[in-house]
Amino acid sequence: MQHQRWLNSTRVLLVLGVSGLFCFVSVGRKQAAVAEGIVAAYQIDVQDNIVYGKGGDESLTLHLAKPRNARGRRPGLVCIHGGGWKAGDKNDVKGIMRTAARRGYVAVAVGYRFAPKHPFPAQIEDCKCAVRWLRHHADELDLDPKRIGAIGFSAGAHLSMLLGTMDSADGLEGNGGWNDESSKVQAVVSYFGPTDLTLDFDAIRQGPSADVFNEAAARSTLQAFVNGDIEQHRDTLRRASPIVYVDAGDAPMLLFQGTRDSLVPFDQAFRMAVALTKAKVPGRVELIVGVGHGWLGNELKRTQQTAFAFLDRHLVTQQQ
Repeated sequence: MQHQRWLNSTRVLLVLGVSGLFCFVSVGRKQAAVAEGIVAAYQIDVQDNIVYGKGGDESLTLHLAKPRNARGRRPGLVCIHGGGWKAGDKNDVKGIMRTAARRGYVAVAVGYRFAPKHPFPAQIEDCKCAVRWLRHHADELDLDPKRIGAIGFSAGAHLSMLLGTMDSADGLEGNGGWNDESSKVQAVVSYFGPTDLTLDFDAIRQGPSADVFNEAAARSTLQAFVNGDIEQHRDTLRRASPIVYVDAGDAPMLLFQGTRDSLVPFDQAFRMAVALTKAKVPGRVELIVGVGHGWLGNELKRTQQTAFAFLDRHLVTQQQ
């Protein structure tokens, strides 16, 4: 009955803290494009395909956008695309990156290695390397290395949450480069990202997402993610779950989640809310009733405005 009470309104906000995976690539690109119209405070400079590190024998690249003639050190933002950790492209979040730069952020759109050729933890190792690259180049980028956030969609949201919860002692830093720098970010926005990859399929079949959950697609994606049988890789999936790492001092988080998501059961966001609350980590979880794994139109514009307001609050205004 508790779930039914949630569904009686069009939107549910959970305010937390001391004060308060899957992504279809076409949807991700449309979502990124919408961001272009949100704000145009600064002129920006953009550089494409900068090598930021190594993933095994592969060169890792990112796009960079920064405000032109901005005064002082600027906050940073790491933008991470979705695609089930096995597809997608950093161009999918180029619109978000450009919008962030227009708002005064030094922003990057990160490319990372794909499963199953490169199973977990390759993806988070690469994203951690990108954060370290940003910090190492802080002086030349006019970046404040103490104010870096992450925003991601689906699998990219999962990686963003790991960046906000994992400490260096948790491992998975990889050997991509710049290992004298921290890879942890100071604020996170997640669009329909999975928080716990150790999915209990029996429980999901009996839970609030039972009528929409696509178990076959979830199993296939996780199998590629670990490049093996998921039942034999339960420990790996647990190690890949952001909810496992939540503790005091982690990055404030804003999670958007649709209640008709066929790939990420919406109670995953609620469970992350519980973990954040127990750890006294500030943030918000917004359940959007009736939408699936991604959304467009006015709802997308509204959530992107909300996302940047959240990032501004934690990365900009608190430092002024």
